[in-house]
This record gives sequence, structure tokens and C-alpha cells, in this order.
Amino acid sequence: MKKLGRLLTAMVTPFNKEGEVDYEQAKKLALALLDSGSEGLVVVGTTGESPTLVREEELRLFREVKSAVGKRGAVIAGTGSNSTAEALEATKGAERIGVDACLLVVPYYNRPTQEGLYQHFKTIAQSTSLPCIMYNVPSRTVTSLSADTVIKLSQIDNIIGIKEASANLEQIAKIISQAREGFLVWSGNDSDTLPILAIGGYGIVSIASHLVGKQISKMINSFIEGKVDEAAAIHRRLMPLVNALFVVSNPIPLKYALNHIGFNVGKPRLPLTEPDEKSAAIIRDELKKHKIDLPISEAIKQY
Repeated sequence: MKKLGRLLTAMVTPFNKEGEVDYEQAKKLALALLDSGSEGLVVVGTTGESPTLVREEELRLFREVKSAVGKRGAVIAGTGSNSTAEALEATKGAERIGVDACLLVVPYYNRPTQEGLYQHFKTIAQSTSLPCIMYNVPSRTVTSLSADTVIKLSQIDNIIGIKEASANLEQIAKIISQAREGFLVWSGNDSDTLPILAIGGYGIVSIASHLVGKQISKMINSFIEGKVDEAAAIHRRLMPLVNALFVVSNPIPLKYALNHIGFNVGKPRLPLTEPDEKSAAIIRDELKKHKIDLPISEAIKQY
């Protein structure tokens, strides 16, 4: 199995001025992210506006990004759905393309029981040879994957870890303590990265790494090397930027920030809109206070 890395970026999906997926810009962004600290990319996740992409666009994004990245970093395909059959089909399609792993979100809206969640993830995992990462984000899905269910699912060989965005450190600690050996926990919130590392977590699926990837990578490595004070200082310094990137729903602020610094990714798709001026000002003001790691020289496009 390809090593997926501790710093994964939940990549935005660039759109052109007509609102179509800009595959060339997606490939440039993928390479720029790898150049600025990311070890792998989650394509077509929440930050990638998965709810508004159609299957053909998703599969082409997997293909295009994987072709650009090659062996330089891992490509994790967001193939989850609240329909088990649809998630299974998407995962098989991603596997045929040759991605390195898949990310499977907790089913949203239909509110399954814990047994339903167990059967959902088990069914998908058993249909593929891809490593599977579960994604628990109850602020968006309403239903939360319990620690006991995660621990049970960790016994399935190709369910290799979870992206935990519940912000429930007690639950996350239980998962880390009781899941099978080698099961990995990535933070799903940039604000929780250091606390989750401190209780035994593995890394982060980040959005802030679009902008400050090298700094987040340094924070992780500093903690691993025992330089806890240095890691904590980086964490504290980046927290205002992280907060600005959530002044309204992700990925609205992030797309605005990328466009503002010159890496054009277009507007979000409806029902998401660009930030209001008050929110935009908060984002602009915070960006001035930080060194941006993302290279933009070859990515500037006029829309």
C-alpha cells in the first residue's frame, strides 16, 4: 500500500468563468500543493464541492489529477455518498482509474443507525482493493460515527483509518486506544491538528495547507521530533488564519483567498456564493499577516 502521508490537503475544485471544471488548473493546483508541503491530495471532498459535481466530472478529476501527480504524492478519491450503491459504484470507478485510496464520508441526510453505518462501510470496503479512509463530520452529516463502530470497522483490513472532524477528543482518544494496531487517525479540522497529534493521532486532512502547507508540515514534524514548544507556537500563529477560513462555510473563504493571492480557482458553484464584503475583508486582512507557501507564478489565469 502506498504511504499516504501525514499532511493531506482537501483540494478545492477550480472552475472557469463559465462555471465548468477547469481540469488544467486542477492539475496545476495539485502540483503546487505537493511543492508546498502536502504529501497527498483528497480530490472531490467537501472542500472540492462534491455535492455539486456530477459523476463524469468526479471521475475525470480523479484521472487528471492522478496523471499529473504520478508517483509524487497520494491521490485519495472522495467517493462517499449517502447511497451505499452509489458510493460502491464511485469507488470501483476510482479504483479502475488507479487512485491510491478512497475517502468515504458518513452517509448524510438519511440518518442511519450505527449498525447501518457499519454495514455501509463494510460493504464498500469489501468491494474494493483500495485502502479506505472513513470521514466523520457530524456538523455536515448530522449522524456521527461512534467510537465503538469505528473500532469494529478497523478490523477490516483495507479500512486503514479515519478523518475525524467531530472535534470530540474523548471519542478520538478512544478510537486511537482501541482500534487495531496500525489504524490511522487524521484530524479533519485544522484547529484540532496539534491536540489530535498529542493524543496519538497521525496527521491532518487540511484546508489551510492550500496556503501554509510548509508551515503545517513543520508543525507536524516538530511535534514528532519532540519539539513540542515549537509545534505549539506554529499552531498558535496559524489559528487566526484557520478561523478566517471558516468565517463562512468552507470552501467559500478558501476559494476567495486563493483567488486573492493570484491562484485563480473561480467562484464556488451554487448554492455556494462568494463571501460578502465584511467576510472578504476579514480574509484579506488575515492573509496580510502570513507568509504564503503556495507557489503561484505559473498558475495565474485571467477569468
